[in-house]
Amino acid sequence: MDWLRDHPEVKTIRVAASDLNGVARGKRVPARFADKLLTEGTKFPFSVLNMDIWGEDVEDSPLVWQSGDPDGLLLPTERGFMPMPWLDAPTGLLPLWMFHPDGQPYDGDPRQALARVAERYAAAGLTPVVATELEFFLVDDSGGQLRVPPSPRSGKRRTGAETLSLRALDAFDRFFTALYDACEAMDIPADTAISEAAPGQFEINLMHQPDLLKAADDTWLFKMLIKGLARNFGFAGSFMAKPYHLYNGSGMHMHFSVLDAEGANIFDDGTDTGSRKLRDAVGGCLAAMPGSTLLFAPHENSYDRLVPNAHAPTGIGWAYENRTAAIRIPSSGPKARRIEHRVAGGDVNPYLSIAAVLGAALNGIEDQADCPPPFEGNAYDKGLAQLPGSWAEAIDAFEASPEIRRIFPAHLIENYVMTKRQELHYMADLSDEETVELYLDMV
Repeated sequence: MDWLRDHPEVKTIRVAASDLNGVARGKRVPARFADKLLTEGTKFPFSVLNMDIWGEDVEDSPLVWQSGDPDGLLLPTERGFMPMPWLDAPTGLLPLWMFHPDGQPYDGDPRQALARVAERYAAAGLTPVVATELEFFLVDDSGGQLRVPPSPRSGKRRTGAETLSLRALDAFDRFFTALYDACEAMDIPADTAISEAAPGQFEINLMHQPDLLKAADDTWLFKMLIKGLARNFGFAGSFMAKPYHLYNGSGMHMHFSVLDAEGANIFDDGTDTGSRKLRDAVGGCLAAMPGSTLLFAPHENSYDRLVPNAHAPTGIGWAYENRTAAIRIPSSGPKARRIEHRVAGGDVNPYLSIAAVLGAALNGIEDQADCPPPFEGNAYDKGLAQLPGSWAEAIDAFEASPEIRRIFPAHLIENYVMTKRQELHYMADLSDEETVELYLDMV
């Protein structure tokens, strides 16, 4: 409540939780009822966290007709109130997560799934340190064809890719200045921004932190912020995996290390290659990669990004300082030894994606997993085992994966498979234009 007392101009608040697709589902509430929200929470049907991408009920879901569509209990996360700087009226946002009425965590909530992974690490005396790198597009979608928006400074439109171009960043300086101000207000640790390898594409890194739930919250909130704030400048901010067929898509690369109870990095053995535990974690990630691809590429458009020679991995392998690899070990000082997982697209639910990576790494650490040798050179030419090549294949692999069953509760797996199979069925009826219209703002 301290934030609301410090901001008496705030008259309305939003309460929101992430569904399985990462879409914010919630309510608008007058600020005078904030005390009740903090002490009693609010209620949504359990089925609300299991909607398809259109916000429709999943057909034949046991959460709807079979059970009478009962309510779950939504309680505030540790985050508390924060501003929503992209709205015209001063507004507060209260992030929530879902429980059963008796207070037990609801297994179908993606944030609860990540909390289960955090508990596994804590039980092992370990602490993951996590950072995400988010690529996104600024897009003029006002006409019949997607284009780079005109610069708010010059009014000019540049259509080429401008990798690491200061000119491209400066062209949108007003947007980025507003974005960094908003990140400060929302306590999102936004670090470096660069222009990327496709027209209107940028990347912003969020700082490493030893709280994986906050890292995922930051990522989820950052995506919400980009999409909301961009509209204030007259264009879309999109995490769609591949809006332009002729250019690279957007990824959400994840970096992580793991600390022991004394705060030492278990991936560091003082050498340039890293410790046995680093290779164990890599082995666990590689073993889980076929089954977890659906979480890294959750939508039909996701598979347009995962193609050879497009700066997105297709093969299941790892390497040192090699951006063609699905798992890259960046060059660093030994104490900063870490793993970069490069499969996920920008369109992921960060709670599920981070849970999949860290859960797989812990599987490998616990099992002292077999890890193949790192490769050298171009991953696309190495004859590596391949990620599932289609959405349908990825759904089947996710459902059958023993690694996934170690990481996620059965209820979430069942809900996610039903959701994705329903989306797969209905997406077949959409044109390319309708697909872009659906995904551009939603994911």
